[in-house]
Amino acid sequence: MNDTIYAALHESHRIQRSLCRKLLLSKPHTRHRIALFTDLRIELAAHAAAEERYLYVPILMDDMGLDSSRHALHEHHEMDELVEQLQQIDTSSRRWLPTARKLSHKVHHHLREEEKKFFQVSGKILTAAQKVRLARSYRKDYARMLETLRNG
Repeated sequence: MNDTIYAALHESHRIQRSLCRKLLLSKPHTRHRIALFTDLRIELAAHAAAEERYLYVPILMDDMGLDSSRHALHEHHEMDELVEQLQQIDTSSRRWLPTARKLSHKVHHHLREEEKKFFQVSGKILTAAQKVRLARSYRKDYARMLETLRNG
């Protein structure tokens, strides 16, 4: 089986879903909650940057993918805003968990929509060779972004 952009993205999607579940189950006043949130924040940022560059941009260039790309980019922006809100709230605050739930809901909604709709639209636009090439580019940039965000 060829390693396509979709297989590469699914790996990160699984990590995001898992981190969201663990974060919502974490206890206030713990380093564990802070560590999970940090991991999720970095995962979302690295994934979004690489995904936007190596899936959304090529799809945005095709008329058939314009609306779905714009919608996906908008959802990335909404998640960024929720992450920023969470960074401003103490993890033991009463407001923290409801905001984390909103983020988790948004992440799950976005991933579901992306996998059920966006992948199908983009699959009609990209050639098989492009899907493989984009996977390599995505993985390389994703790893670079993870490293940059963890050390920065």
